[in-house]
Amino acid sequence: MLKKILLIAGSIIIILLIAALLLGPGMIDRSMNTVTLPPPYTVSPRAQQLYDSLEFIADLHSDALLWKRNLLERHDYGSEDIPRMLQARLALQAFTIVTKTPRGINFDKNTDETDQIRLLYMLQARPIGSWFSLTERALVQCRALFEFARESNGAFRVIRSQKDLRAYLRERESNKNITAGFLGIEGMHALDGELENVDVLYNAGVRMMAPVHFFDNKVGCSAHGVSHGGLTDFGAQVIRRMQEKNMIVDIAHSSEKLIDDILRITTKPVITSHTGVKGTCDNVRNLSDKHLKGIAATGGLIGIAFFKQAVCGTTAKSTAEAIRYTADLVGIEHVALGSDFDGAIQAHFDVTGLPLLVEELLNLGMSPQDIALVMGENVKRFMLDNLPEE
Repeated sequence: MLKKILLIAGSIIIILLIAALLLGPGMIDRSMNTVTLPPPYTVSPRAQQLYDSLEFIADLHSDALLWKRNLLERHDYGSEDIPRMLQARLALQAFTIVTKTPRGINFDKNTDETDQIRLLYMLQARPIGSWFSLTERALVQCRALFEFARESNGAFRVIRSQKDLRAYLRERESNKNITAGFLGIEGMHALDGELENVDVLYNAGVRMMAPVHFFDNKVGCSAHGVSHGGLTDFGAQVIRRMQEKNMIVDIAHSSEKLIDDILRITTKPVITSHTGVKGTCDNVRNLSDKHLKGIAATGGLIGIAFFKQAVCGTTAKSTAEAIRYTADLVGIEHVALGSDFDGAIQAHFDVTGLPLLVEELLNLGMSPQDIALVMGENVKRFMLDNLPEE
């Protein structure tokens, strides 16, 4: 009798484990990556005509690779996949890799003591080595993006260099039904504390890295961490190694002191891939006028995000107002899109809703020429100037 009970209990456990592996990741993805306004989206004929005329649309931040979603298939949840990118005529998406976040994640005070990404990776049946190494977690996502490119029948490619980007732009002159991405890292804890892993991640295709995410690490301090300090000696070594290799430094989520330290030592333009600005939404997450001007002074870019905590609103209008404020402060040539699509947020809309932003920028009196710069031309210029040549 006991043997029979144990057999039944064991079978139930196995069934539950299989169900968790099959259903859990998709359920988590669906619940954590939502939109305020679901598709389909409609805008005025004027806004749609302008949107359709844009030659290059780009976004500086998406965490879609974290969720093990098949990006080659169209989904009715989350913010984007390659079919929806093609529908939106998105030319370039930064795929930014998340490797660790704490339980109870918040904007005010987080430590590195907990790790909720490990359980997600286990549920997703990712390689066992990535359960215990943050560098391996990053490499898993890098490999996934290249695999999507290989299986896309030419519809998607990964950009690693100026040469890649120029070739892609030439092809887009005659074929707009293609799209592309490049790889970034959200938090240099992904280095596992080893300077040599800058080279490892570079060789895997990574071309942009942010020092921190939601907690302090060996490189420096987060705006959402504990000490609110600056760049460490190790962090300075990492920044120098990155800039020797023409990897882009992304100051998103950095503490004020960390931003000051990076701006002081940088020899190349820096960006913030996804942010709000204190001028329209004052919180610890967002950038001061001083830091916006500092980024612009390097020749950098400021990607404005698409979620409530960044722009104090849940509509395209809120993001448009932050874009206009930033452009008026530092110059239109320094402003870009930084959605934070699929970053465990409620985005204003999915990627096919980008025309809504064009409509709101027109309503704010922005010219079609300036809108084209914000929607992607600034990113194209920046990448042609700052990616590695080959």
